[in-house]
Amino acid sequence: MVSFVTLIIIGIVVLIILGLSIRIVNQYERGVLFRLGKVVGVRDPGLRLIIPVVDRLVKVSLRIVTMPIPSQNIITQDNVSIDVAAVAYFKVTNAYDAVVAIENYNRAVNQIAQTTMRNVIGQFLLDDVLSSTSKINERIKEIIDKHSEPWGVQITAVEIKDIRLPDTMQRAMARQAEAERDKRAKIIAAEGEFLSAAKLGEAADVIAAHPVALQLRNLQVLNEIASEKNSTIIFPAQFMSTIKDIKKYMDSEGMLK
Repeated sequence: MVSFVTLIIIGIVVLIILGLSIRIVNQYERGVLFRLGKVVGVRDPGLRLIIPVVDRLVKVSLRIVTMPIPSQNIITQDNVSIDVAAVAYFKVTNAYDAVVAIENYNRAVNQIAQTTMRNVIGQFLLDDVLSSTSKINERIKEIIDKHSEPWGVQITAVEIKDIRLPDTMQRAMARQAEAERDKRAKIIAAEGEFLSAAKLGEAADVIAAHPVALQLRNLQVLNEIASEKNSTIIFPAQFMSTIKDIKKYMDSEGMLK
């Protein structure tokens, strides 16, 4: 009869074997199964059994990874030194390639992203880097994705998040922006003067055709001044005679009837 101690030993051995044999693959993972160093398949999520010592299950996450791209010192096409930082989003689409085709896909994506960002931004002028970030982001994404496709990795997005300019360049751009605003202000003022001169010319033509209109305008101005009740108005004799002329004109036209 088997002794009690032997049963305990057998039970412990069975538990150890089960512990070494049972693997759980989460929903967001895939497991690449190696048997004696050779890949025998990719395991889907769930409870999986392996042969201890003989098998090895490497689990790969399929979730999107957010990877910061460290700030890079880049010289633009117009020889301006800038510091650019970005962020890349990628995910594993093929667990087999991510394990077999490359040693460390996270480090590989990080390095190729830094190199690609320097090369692409270096082909643009500073003004284009500041105004066409979406175009640059798309080009960087396409190049990285082309390199990472054999690794079973898909680049979903690349976004430039920070661009730092030298202090001298920031001051120069501030002066340029100020000068541009001054230019617009002067152009608007000149357009206003042009329109004002055109209207004054039209008014002069009307007054030239009707001399009495000028005198009526003078009376209107005097009426506006008198409304303030803080001025003394003196009518020169010549002006009074002008008023008489206006009165005679209105009598002749029948306006005072």
